[in-house]
Amino acid sequence: MSPASITPLPIRRRAVFVSDVHLGARHCHAAELADFLGNLRCARLYLVGDIVDLWWMSQRRASWGAAQYRVVEALHALARAGTELIYVPGNHDRSVRRFCGLALPRMQVRRRAIHLTADGRRLLVTHGDDYDSVTQFGGMQEKFGDWLYERILTGNQLTNRVRRRFGLRYWSLADFLKRRSGAAERYISRFVQAGLNDARQRGLDGIVCGHIHRAALFERDGCIYANDGDWVESLTALAEDPDGTLRLLAHTGETLAMLPARAARLAVREELPHAA
Repeated sequence: MSPASITPLPIRRRAVFVSDVHLGARHCHAAELADFLGNLRCARLYLVGDIVDLWWMSQRRASWGAAQYRVVEALHALARAGTELIYVPGNHDRSVRRFCGLALPRMQVRRRAIHLTADGRRLLVTHGDDYDSVTQFGGMQEKFGDWLYERILTGNQLTNRVRRRFGLRYWSLADFLKRRSGAAERYISRFVQAGLNDARQRGLDGIVCGHIHRAALFERDGCIYANDGDWVESLTALAEDPDGTLRLLAHTGETLAMLPARAARLAVREELPHAA
């Protein structure tokens, strides 16, 4: 067998964080998530809210087919393989919160959690809808924004359908448009700051969240902000390597952003020449 024909084994992650899947909603990219989970090997998987869109399914016709069943089966396969599942419900699967504190075989349901990384950093894990009171505009402006966002997601779906026919990779039209909206950027900025403030007030090293459908990974004033994104627009997840390195991953497994482990960062600083 030639080396080129050997399929590389999936990288084993210490922890992976996935949120805002919105299974059952029209714009969920379930097939891409099923493929991602099928190639995943990790000790712990955090489901950080809005996994099944119970709100959409109660208001509108559910979109559920073979791809959605593949996602459920992939989660079962991970559990059977020894992955611990921790479910932190969000606002679209809010009714699951009544089961918070329940420990099932290979799965826990928690209102929020604290994840301890391999290099000793303590991260708050929460969906993020708790910060709506300080980020939302409210009133007609918010209702119009929800209506417009739904239309943008439809355009996003159509755009990528055409791109697939020409063999082009996935591209988020929704994220492209949001980054050019001053109102959207101000909303995201307030959300990020609210999450960082919450982590600091709890004496933690950072936060892992979802909710706003904007993947990000960075450190601000010594506090980590990690948003694992979503499976409606960005198709991303957050992963922790065995040494504590944090990575923002695309659905293809490509690293989009990285924060090195604490020991690695200290080593780099020690190697820097001292000022004269």
